[in-house]
Amino acid sequence: MNEQAHPIMVATDLYKTYKLGQVDVPVLKGASLRVQHGEWVAVLGSSGSGKSTLLHLLGDLDRPDPGRGEIRFRDQLLHEHSRRQRNTYRNRSIGFVFQFYHLLPELTVLENSLLPTMVAPSPPGGHERAEHLLERFGLSHRLQHRPRELSGGERQRVAIARALVNEPEVLLADEPTGNLDERTGGGILELLQQEHERGLGIVMVTHDRSIADMADRVVELHDGRVEIATPVSR
Repeated sequence: MNEQAHPIMVATDLYKTYKLGQVDVPVLKGASLRVQHGEWVAVLGSSGSGKSTLLHLLGDLDRPDPGRGEIRFRDQLLHEHSRRQRNTYRNRSIGFVFQFYHLLPELTVLENSLLPTMVAPSPPGGHERAEHLLERFGLSHRLQHRPRELSGGERQRVAIARALVNEPEVLLADEPTGNLDERTGGGILELLQQEHERGLGIVMVTHDRSIADMADRVVELHDGRVEIATPVSR
C-alpha cells in the first residue's frame, strides 16, 4: 500500500451533542474529515461552529454521540480501543497544542517538556529529544526556568516541544496563536511550518483566514458540518 496516498486519519459523519441543564445542544451534525500522512489541514470557522469539538474527538479527548460517527487512525477504530490503547494513542500518536499553554508552574521548562515521557511508556531517548527540541526552538538558555519567567511566545514553544517529544505523527493545534500578539504568533506559525516540512501532520483550528492559508488544505465548519473544502492557492 502507498502510505502517502492512504489517509492516516478519517472521521466520518460525526455527531456530538452536549447537555446544558435540560437542554440538548447539538454541536457537530455530521462532520467528516480525512487527513493524509504529513498533511497540514486548517479547520476554519466562526466561534461556536464546532472546531474545537471536532479536534477533541480526533484526539480522543471526547467521544461522538453513541452510534453516530466513527474515527479511524491508521485504519483502527478509536472507539474499539481499550483504555490502555486510548492512553497510548493520546500520548504517542497525537500531540496537542492549545491556545492556553497548560504548563505546570512548579516544573522547569525541561521538566514540562518531558511530561509525556513520564506518564506512559515512551520511546527511549526522551530527555535528549526534549533538549534538542528546546534548543531548536531557541530555548536552550531557559531549560531550568519556570513558566512564570517566560514570555507568552516562549511558553507556547515549550508547549509545542512537550507535544512533539514523543514523536507523534499528527499535531492537533487549537488556536495556538490566539493568546499571542501578531509578531509572536507569526514566530510560532513559522516554527510549526518547519516541523511540517520535517513530515509532521497538523490539524489546526482557527478563525483567522490568513493563518488557515498557510496550510496545505482548508476545511470550513458551518453549523457543525464540513461544508466547504478550499484548496490553498500558492
